[in-house]
Amino acid sequence: MISSLNTARRVGGALALALGVTSLANAAGQMDHSQMDHSKMDHSQMNHGAMGHGGMQAPAQQPQVMDHGAMDHSQMNHGQMDHKAMGHGDAYQPPTTSRTPIPVLTDADRAAAFPPLPGHAVHDKMLSWFLLFDQLEYQNADEGSVLSWDASAWVGGDIDRLWLRSEGERTNGMTEEAELQALWGHAIGPWWELVGGLRQDFEPGPAQTWGAFGIQGMPLYGLEVEATGFVGEQGQSALRLEGEYDMLLTNRLILQPTAELNFYARNDHERGVGSGLASSEVGLRLRYEIRREFAPYIGVTWNRAYGNTADMVREEGGDVSEARLVAGIRLWF
Repeated sequence: MISSLNTARRVGGALALALGVTSLANAAGQMDHSQMDHSKMDHSQMNHGAMGHGGMQAPAQQPQVMDHGAMDHSQMNHGQMDHKAMGHGDAYQPPTTSRTPIPVLTDADRAAAFPPLPGHAVHDKMLSWFLLFDQLEYQNADEGSVLSWDASAWVGGDIDRLWLRSEGERTNGMTEEAELQALWGHAIGPWWELVGGLRQDFEPGPAQTWGAFGIQGMPLYGLEVEATGFVGEQGQSALRLEGEYDMLLTNRLILQPTAELNFYARNDHERGVGSGLASSEVGLRLRYEIRREFAPYIGVTWNRAYGNTADMVREEGGDVSEARLVAGIRLWF
């Protein structure tokens, strides 16, 4: 009987202890930690090592360290914590001054860093030269094969230079047209130049000398124009307008349209030219620059005579209009 009573007491005590632990656990779970002001709690006086966060005392053999990994941080309201009182402001601050002070700049240092530079050298007195065969080509004409040329050269400086121009045709080995101009050029701007000098005609007809004056330049990039007036013997005068434009299809493939117009003030039957607009030549050439200095090309030209000049051509049995296929090379040195 006594044994039974003792057993019942032990069982009852165990049940009471279990109920108490459960009540404490439930009470701990219902506590609102977000309302706790942790800044006013003196954690330094709390023996976290002796506290069992599960409500039971930690074993004596465990170290006195809090196991933060086992804490349920999702239930903690960090927004209410006073981080200013936690001492984070006492972290290490880097020094604000250099450990190796930079010496103060002196006038000698500035003079060594920025020495005086020589002025830009002017090259307008330098002697240079240039030779261009703009057209050196074979033409398939009605009267036979034609060798045609149009070349220019200059020697001098940036402001003043001597110009030489030549153009002409040879048909079936005979020179049909040939002329040479010697002009002095003076630059009046970066892209324009005044020219003046002499022109000598060798063919057709008897040789003739002209005084020449005009202007040449580049009004647009790739567009070159020439306007030259001539005063010849016995009161004859003439005007020639020329233009050409380089159209870059690729870096080396270039399409070049050209045009030339010739005007005369008086009829000249010996040379086969009439007054007014005498003739025109329009061309289109496609060249490939194997090198900048060497470029073969193919193309087509269309020549036409007008007015009194056309009448003289008809009298001699020629055609006043003619299209020609051309092939040649463009060279410069």
